[in-house]
Amino acid sequence: MGLVKMKDLLNQASEQNRAVGAFSVGNLEMVKGAVKAAEEMNTPIILQIAEVRLPHSPLSLMGPMMVEAARNAKVEIAVHLDHGKTIGVLKQALDYGFTSVMMDGSTLPFEENIKKTLEAARLAGEYGATVEAELGLVGGSEDGSTDEGIRCTNPEDAKLFCEKTGVDALAVAIGNAHGNYPVAPRLAFDVLKAIDEKTDVPLVLHGGTGITPEDFRKAVGLGIRKINIATASFDSLTREAEKYLKAEGKHDYFGLNEAMVRGVYENVKQHIRIFNCAEPLTFS
Repeated sequence: MGLVKMKDLLNQASEQNRAVGAFSVGNLEMVKGAVKAAEEMNTPIILQIAEVRLPHSPLSLMGPMMVEAARNAKVEIAVHLDHGKTIGVLKQALDYGFTSVMMDGSTLPFEENIKKTLEAARLAGEYGATVEAELGLVGGSEDGSTDEGIRCTNPEDAKLFCEKTGVDALAVAIGNAHGNYPVAPRLAFDVLKAIDEKTDVPLVLHGGTGITPEDFRKAVGLGIRKINIATASFDSLTREAEKYLKAEGKHDYFGLNEAMVRGVYENVKQHIRIFNCAEPLTFS
């Protein structure tokens, strides 16, 4: 058990027709809550942090904590840099012991995205780490500061992109978006099916918050092997903290700490149940 490569977890998920939950963290409480849920459910997970979150959660602090939490866990855990934008930050994460990095060139022209991804792949290869990339435009951004719109991934482009870059995982856009959805998303399952048929790499679903359990399970049945959850965990932590502080009686840091851990723990456990449903996941 302990720290593992993300590629190994995704390959296991492919063999078992399920998805691995990738849970974004921003502080000690989020790390503790996610690991506690994974251990209780006896299910591998991915701990991740996006480059855009680093001003609030410095990699120099979060990185060692995430890696040590994974190393000491009772289940297999991969540690991943999500939505990396710069080679320098990718290298810093790899130096801390991250077993996976993502180069997000989704807003770049196709050939430039390939070029940046190849650069990241060469770097990650020096560390034996997994590489994720993104093609198409997933709505919004990790911190909600920008929105380039949504553009579904072209299945033919996905095939060519994977062949040219050799990535281990590909994040796709099928109508999904980061953050809270203003209305229920309508995922393009026909596009996902076509991408899955034309590529042979594990597919990744970003913007998981707000997608129904049924749609999650259908996506898993059509090739999604990693599902990112960020906003739901941040929101759950905040709600539990607010509930604790509004309750009558004495309040202190230790009670607040436990409330925040509990919020993330409950959210992660709920999503693990969905992504690893024992029921058959066969869809037409």
